[in-house]
Amino acid sequence: MNKLVGFLLCLTLIQFTACTTDTSSSKKTIFNINLNEGLSSLDPAFARNQNSLWMVNQVFNGLVQIDDSLKIRPCIAKSWNISADGKLYTFHLRNDVYFHDDPLFKNGIGRKAVAADFVYSFSRLIDPKVASSGSWIFSDKVDGKKAFTVVDDTTLQIKLKQPFPPLLSMLTAQYCSVVPREVVDHCGKDFRAHPVGTGPFKFKYWKEGEVMVLLKNEKYWEKDKDGSPLPHLDAIRATFIGDKQTEFMEFISKKLDFLNDIDGSYRDDILSKSGHITQKYKGKFILNSGPYLNTIYLGMLVDSSLAIVKGSPLKKLKIRQAINYAIDKQKMIKYLRNSMGTQGAAGFIPMGMPGFDAKQVHGYTYNPEKARQLLKEAGYPNGDNLPEIVLHTTVSYRSLIEYVQGQLDRVGIKTSVEITQGASLRELVSKNGVNFFYGSWIADYPDAENYLSVFYSKNKIPWGPNYTGFNNKQFDALFEQSYNEPNDEKRYALYWQMDNLVMQQSPVVVLYYDKRVNLYQNNISGYSVNAQNLLTLKRIRKR
Repeated sequence: MNKLVGFLLCLTLIQFTACTTDTSSSKKTIFNINLNEGLSSLDPAFARNQNSLWMVNQVFNGLVQIDDSLKIRPCIAKSWNISADGKLYTFHLRNDVYFHDDPLFKNGIGRKAVAADFVYSFSRLIDPKVASSGSWIFSDKVDGKKAFTVVDDTTLQIKLKQPFPPLLSMLTAQYCSVVPREVVDHCGKDFRAHPVGTGPFKFKYWKEGEVMVLLKNEKYWEKDKDGSPLPHLDAIRATFIGDKQTEFMEFISKKLDFLNDIDGSYRDDILSKSGHITQKYKGKFILNSGPYLNTIYLGMLVDSSLAIVKGSPLKKLKIRQAINYAIDKQKMIKYLRNSMGTQGAAGFIPMGMPGFDAKQVHGYTYNPEKARQLLKEAGYPNGDNLPEIVLHTTVSYRSLIEYVQGQLDRVGIKTSVEITQGASLRELVSKNGVNFFYGSWIADYPDAENYLSVFYSKNKIPWGPNYTGFNNKQFDALFEQSYNEPNDEKRYALYWQMDNLVMQQSPVVVLYYDKRVNLYQNNISGYSVNAQNLLTLKRIRKR
């Protein structure tokens, strides 16, 4: 950090650490976090990666929010009604939510957030001129800007073209945060670095690539369970150390209060193969782990109309099933992930998702003899004459994929591994450019529809994320039927049927369901434990 940046940061911190006559408030609490993958924007319309989601979540609010069980809870909308046909949602807003103070408001005082602000914010998401990465939230579900209507300042309506039961879940996404028109219109693209929201923390300072400071919103409207005002912290300070080893040392030396995930370079130092903290670090910090809505999988292109698939052995169902049976996932997770994951023995929908039920969805467990039998039935006994298959992955998952390569080789399936940069591989996959590839699907919102949409035929490239080219009429009919089922339990039953169909046809190999791994210092409490790994700092207390 250069001297000028350090000086400016000191000035920022002095503003809220200066002594006062009230000794109870003289000690201020700062939560220190590192964003090792950088940060591109604080504009909710571009909250597409984890770091953006985390920081936007501190500065902004939406109509609804999730709790740690991923249930939908009121936020700025205190209640809502859904019409009998499932197409009209009416939201009743709180009357005590204000935007952060900003010179662009009258007298520099933040004004009340009203229904018109949501109409502006949602319309902005689907405005082609804005080119929001979150346009998909509404683009195929509403008919233009007329879909959002102001009844009065505290009443908002959203009109859908057809029923979509996961809408409330989708509205918890940070894309759907409310923003003030006058500030956004004035700042334009610079709103990314001049964010003004209604959230528990307000933006103060950002030296890109070095440091960011958010301060407590003293006017925040939300209360904790004990009735105390939120947030409890006085500030959040974020650094941008890219090297994970250095980041870890900063955490161990208590310069950071939080660390997300345990990098492979030091995983064995912290965790035993069974997933417990090693004796070296026992009691030195809090390890918080649980389901994370992230399915790690191998995708196989199955659309035989594509030229790349015509000569591919993966177009044969029995070959795909043999690959599924050939991999010892339990051993892989234990030795390569230190048990930080759960074997993908059910479907594509991950553990931790509402409605997940391993008893209802039947995937694949390790059975090398069954794999060899399927190879024989496919016409390749012991893998004889089976063409070599190229498996594409990124550097980060090289060891995992080389393990898979070894497992497939044992049953007679020969593969070669091709390492590609993450962005390049994503582009290849999004253009149906590879037959066999590593992938991960992280939930955008806590509804299994998000995962099943990956296999809906109308979402085929270039219109959607159906990267395997899966096409099944029965699946499509069930998928469309689920849109007309408002009852969660009945909809989950449809989801199970769809997931079972995907497993039977095997366009993917579900390797494992990820686990959230968060480290906190021992003096931190009030942290969230949700399966979306959404960092929520408003209830954090630092002793």
